[in-house]
Amino acid sequence: MEQTTSCVLFLAFVLLVFPSYGVAGPLTYSTYNVLNYGAKPDGNSDSTQAMVAAWTLACGSIKPATVYVPPGRFLLRNIVFRGQCKNNAIVFRIDGTLVAPSDYKVLGSIGNWLLYEHVNGVSVYGGILDGQGTGLWACKRSGKGCPSGATSLGFSNSKNIVIRGVKSLNSQLYHIVINGCNNVKVDGVRVSASGNSPNTDGIHVQSSSGVTILNSGIGTGDDCVSVGPGTNNLWIENVACGPGHGISIGSLGKEAEEPGVQNVTVKTVTFTGTQNGVRIKSWGRPSSGFARNILFQHAIMKDVENPIVIDQHYCPEEKNCPGLVSGVKISDVTYRDIHGTSATEVAVKFDCSPRYPCTDIKLEDVKLSYRNQPAEASCSNADGTASGFIQPSSCL
Repeated sequence: MEQTTSCVLFLAFVLLVFPSYGVAGPLTYSTYNVLNYGAKPDGNSDSTQAMVAAWTLACGSIKPATVYVPPGRFLLRNIVFRGQCKNNAIVFRIDGTLVAPSDYKVLGSIGNWLLYEHVNGVSVYGGILDGQGTGLWACKRSGKGCPSGATSLGFSNSKNIVIRGVKSLNSQLYHIVINGCNNVKVDGVRVSASGNSPNTDGIHVQSSSGVTILNSGIGTGDDCVSVGPGTNNLWIENVACGPGHGISIGSLGKEAEEPGVQNVTVKTVTFTGTQNGVRIKSWGRPSSGFARNILFQHAIMKDVENPIVIDQHYCPEEKNCPGLVSGVKISDVTYRDIHGTSATEVAVKFDCSPRYPCTDIKLEDVKLSYRNQPAEASCSNADGTASGFIQPSSCL
């Protein structure tokens, strides 16, 4: 009798502490394999509808769900994965390669290839995204009226997102865009495109908060990471960049009324052969924008053209330049433990707004050389302090 009572009490305890381990067993995911909905892993058959069907079932499930893409190449046209869903735990497990149409005109004017919109709790794990963008790049370089192209992977107005272990190849436009999102973690991502591929930013973040980018390698033809207006509480750590244009806050000040960028940390990053290292850039025109509370820490520069740069007269290719004074206010920017080699004589360049000078710029333990000699620094309308070992000599 005592033994029976003990068993009943133990079972009651288990059900109380672990309620999901009842008669039905532990909480399980529903899995939707795209092959079951007509997807073909041959790289030529259009698997768009199969992917949409799997997403629709996962989004409509009241319990956590997995969309599974097995090994193989799956041709997809543009897809918008829309919420709101009935559950907040959907995993895309990709063991194969998603392939964009080879004809860039199919996606070129749409703007996005794979876009998640108004979703909560979506995770994308693994897989290769092949944007097949080389044809569009060639068109753009030739100057013939080409479409702007499509971002390979986008998240818009979403929250609680994870992007882990994804590899993005040869996007037409940006590789990954995070826009209007909250609480996003990007981890172990690889981005690859040629150094002369136009407008192929690796990861672009704007109008978002609580974004973390970790343990990633980005080689592309534009910014490795670009940070647009309205971004706050952004953390970037352990990222290797090259080729590319560096990690850039901006461009800012394109609009007269524009939200600012604040609370950005960039640490333990390596730049190899890039056009820039850590950069803040704004257009020369009136704007309500700002950039403040920025920390660049533990950066290694290897043959970088502009290792440290603030450019408030930004105008790529010197075309259609506003030619006015930047209204973007830049303040409280710290450069700590930055060292390595510059590919040009001027390794530190602060070209700030004459109307709104950069303030509270801090250089701490900076050592940059050019051809085995101390590099040079150039300051315009910049105010701040220097401490520790500083090379080139501070011009603040």
